[in-house]
Amino acid sequence: MNQAIAFLLETFLGLFALALLLRFFLQAVRAPARNPISTFVAALTDFVVRPARRFIPGLWGYDLSSLALAWAVQVALVGSVLAVDQHEFAGPLGQTLVGVVGLSAVNLLKLTIYIVLIATIIQAILSWINPYSPAAPILYAMTRPFLRVFQRRLPPIGGVDLSPLFVLVVCQVLLMWPVVYLSALFGRML
Repeated sequence: MNQAIAFLLETFLGLFALALLLRFFLQAVRAPARNPISTFVAALTDFVVRPARRFIPGLWGYDLSSLALAWAVQVALVGSVLAVDQHEFAGPLGQTLVGVVGLSAVNLLKLTIYIVLIATIIQAILSWINPYSPAAPILYAMTRPFLRVFQRRLPPIGGVDLSPLFVLVVCQVLLMWPVVYLSALFGRML
């Protein structure tokens, strides 16, 4: 029974945290607002983001309420899954809270890397199959900041842009080294 409850919590709270993070990410990269993904994410998260904006102001044009709420949902998710699993906490309460908060931040970082990874893969495939797809502008906006770093340094080789390959490699390296290290670090605090 505990596994089923943990699965439901991870599914629903995880997807809601993903929607909040995606809302922040789409706004941060200035993705076009008139597309099905942005409309869906805004409709799904408006009920909690709009009231939170009264207490969490934006900064430099970024909607920090979406990011703060995504982090709060991750904290609730990590804490509730640990409680459902009846986890035996190793240290004092302060250390446990730092572990939960830190692990939640690492999970948000991991979700962000996965968003970039998946958007890059889909954009690369669509650029070969259907470059004029209705999804192309939003995917371009989502991947442009990351691809541009490599496009400045590497010209296309034989008409093929290899920057998506480098973005994918960097994302995988980030998932293998710092994310795993930070997850283990905060996991030991629990």
